Amino acid sequence: MELRVLRYFLAVAREGNITGAANFLHLTQPTLSRQIKDLEEELGCQLLVRKSHRVVLTPEGMRLRKRAEEIISMVDKTEAEFLARENAVSGDIYIGGGETQAIRQIAEIIRELQEEYPDIHYHLYSGNAEDVTERLDKGLLDFGILIQPADISKYDYINLPSRDRWGVIMRKDSPMAAKESIRKEDLLDVPLICSRQVMTQRRTENEFADWFGDDFDRLHVVTTFNLVYNAAIMVEAGIGYAVTLDKLAHTSEDSPLCFRPLMPLLESGMNVIWKKYQVFSPAAELFLERMNEAFGRECL
Repeated sequence: MELRVLRYFLAVAREGNITGAANFLHLTQPTLSRQIKDLEEELGCQLLVRKSHRVVLTPEGMRLRKRAEEIISMVDKTEAEFLARENAVSGDIYIGGGETQAIRQIAEIIRELQEEYPDIHYHLYSGNAEDVTERLDKGLLDFGILIQPADISKYDYINLPSRDRWGVIMRKDSPMAAKESIRKEDLLDVPLICSRQVMTQRRTENEFADWFGDDFDRLHVVTTFNLVYNAAIMVEAGIGYAVTLDKLAHTSEDSPLCFRPLMPLLESGMNVIWKKYQVFSPAAELFLERMNEAFGRECL
């Protein structure tokens, strides 16, 4: 299986038809069709269902698309590291994490480095802990930002000094908006909007479930989310109350939404993690040095 042919296949999957992909790749349509047919024969399965003006990926094609994207991304990342100029630090740094205010601290390091090393480029990936660690393990990310508690036993890490506060986003005209804080009994009989990570995470790694206690399974969760922006839209539409971290949704004076903290107070710390024995590019190594200087290193 050649990388060139994987790129051809991804172009077809992206364009949705052979003609558009051939034009993008500057190939003739028969040439591209033959390359895809040869790939199908090599793998022993049909990758595309060819229709009159478009193609549709089969389940095998969808599986190959995911793997091909990971392979091409890793190849491009590796090539970029080796093509970096020897007389200046340059290249790409890949950082993944969930929605958290901790990214402000990372942004400050990026800002300082940008002034000194303008040829370093940064790529941010948003996802939950499972998404981030999977991409980190595959070499698609250099660093991950995880909300505590999380299983970081197989990673090196830095503890970030900031802590995120848990609470509830609600409409300002909702009955609970009159409260200064939210207790667990307030949440038992109302429709809730919770992150998928909160609902699927193991209890030993779930601070909100631990805070709620034995009645956690009684919660009436009507919607799950992985982006707080989308959850806030659901709240504004009157679908329910979103349990999330503070300062991730627009709750200023001109917003129809407000945030109320949980009581007793619930806060989560943050870790920046990376694979043990990781061999970094010069750019990523410099980024790690600056994080150590800013936050201090606490590794296992």
